[in-house]
Amino acid sequence: MAEKPLVQGETYMDEPQTCSNDIVVKSNQVLVPKKMVKKALFSQTANVPEKDKDGINTQTVVMTTQIEVIPCKICGDKSSGIHYGVITCEGCKGFFRRSQQNNASYSCPRQRNCLIDRTNRNRCQHCRLQKCLALGMSRDAVKFGRMSKKQRDSLYAEVQKHQQRLQEQRQQQSGEAEALARVYSSSISNGLSNLNNETGGAYSNGHIIDLPKSEGYYNVDSAQPSPDQSGLDMTGIKQIKQEPIYDLTSVPNLFTFSSCNNGQLAPGITMAEIDRIAQNIIKSHLETCQYTIEELHQLAWQTHTYEEIKVYQSKSREALWQQCAIQITHAIQYVVEFAKRITGFMELCQNDQILLLKSGCLEVVLVRMCRAFNPLNNTVLFEGKYGGMQMFKALGSDDLVNEAFDFAKNLCSLQLTEEEIALFSSAVLISPDRAWLLEPRKVQKLQEKIYFALQHVIHKNHLDDETLAKLVAKIPTITALCNLHGEKLQVFKQSHPEIVNTLFPPLYKELFNPDSATGCK
Repeated sequence: MAEKPLVQGETYMDEPQTCSNDIVVKSNQVLVPKKMVKKALFSQTANVPEKDKDGINTQTVVMTTQIEVIPCKICGDKSSGIHYGVITCEGCKGFFRRSQQNNASYSCPRQRNCLIDRTNRNRCQHCRLQKCLALGMSRDAVKFGRMSKKQRDSLYAEVQKHQQRLQEQRQQQSGEAEALARVYSSSISNGLSNLNNETGGAYSNGHIIDLPKSEGYYNVDSAQPSPDQSGLDMTGIKQIKQEPIYDLTSVPNLFTFSSCNNGQLAPGITMAEIDRIAQNIIKSHLETCQYTIEELHQLAWQTHTYEEIKVYQSKSREALWQQCAIQITHAIQYVVEFAKRITGFMELCQNDQILLLKSGCLEVVLVRMCRAFNPLNNTVLFEGKYGGMQMFKALGSDDLVNEAFDFAKNLCSLQLTEEEIALFSSAVLISPDRAWLLEPRKVQKLQEKIYFALQHVIHKNHLDDETLAKLVAKIPTITALCNLHGEKLQVFKQSHPEIVNTLFPPLYKELFNPDSATGCK
């Protein structure tokens, strides 16, 4: 299709023409660089001539304001401008363009009412396209330069509203950060003595309520994670500073491998290789988390109201179990994607990949849970807001809920960084102790490298020899919670087999089927 000629005074936000280097708008003597078009709605300092219906140039005074503060109208991600008549992100812009170019016909596997947001926008193309159309996206949409004064004023007002909201959130976050720092400082000095008693945990393998993931997230759509995507460009990741590994001999029961000799690297393993593994795991972790730290801070004090808590408490046991099973499954899908992106994991035989995921995915969800836990008020992020243990009364599993909340609070007190969460999660997942592995030695070698990387990062961040020992000592507690989850699920299944068999997600049933030799407990 022939490209549309550039019209004076008209800005093509979707697919800008490049008349000369980095120029997208040319009107008489006014040249507007591309970066200005992406950053601003209008130029306040320039009067851009525009021809009216009689061909006479009219002067349109326009106001400077950044529209990127307004989230994508389709999925809520960071927007990049007005595309096809609607403020959207690059991902939704590209999706709509492809749907129109290919005359695509999509179908919804559910009931044509799928929620479209940043985390699941790739799940249902039909509902995503319908939302695009419903909000006014069109190939024939009015271009930005032809907006009426009323439309510009409305858009400007919306930008101001979002800017004011962001300013209020920043002010609130600064106060919350100070409070968090005080609480963490107090817990470190007064409460960590209890952590030393956790080394003798007599639990075994199970999990808790869902908990949407929380961690860093890249906003570039082409690299944005969803549980059905893989294969990202690994270039451009900041190198972890290479420093000598410190002695691990004082850490009890961390390495039992013959290649770990006095805390030194095994023959054939270089520090550069350890750093590459760490980079890959940290990047994979950041790309497969549901919320950024900034987003979690914004949500930290958005708690379920008393009325909303009452609604959860009034649910039937079956309904809340089903609800939690769905949330857990959603969380696990991101863990699966995390595993797929770890260097070395996909090189394991398929049998071992499946076994490691089935036995360890819930444990990783528990580790990630601490990122969505607020230790100030003992609440966890559940279905978009934070709530306490009382929300889950209807489950009839108070001991499971209590243990999970205690674990999250204790893990939060260690103040782990994103790097440490990423590496510890992968070390928990890639465990040579899982039953029925065909190549346990290969799994062991991979885990050994991950632990060396974790040791390196912890020593760099904490400058002590205790944090790693305390962290490793929590593994029995993680395993215990998973076993407890399995026991509670089995009891529920015995009394409500039809609910589990017909309403629980297939992945959840497969992972936690006690009749399967490789199923999680």
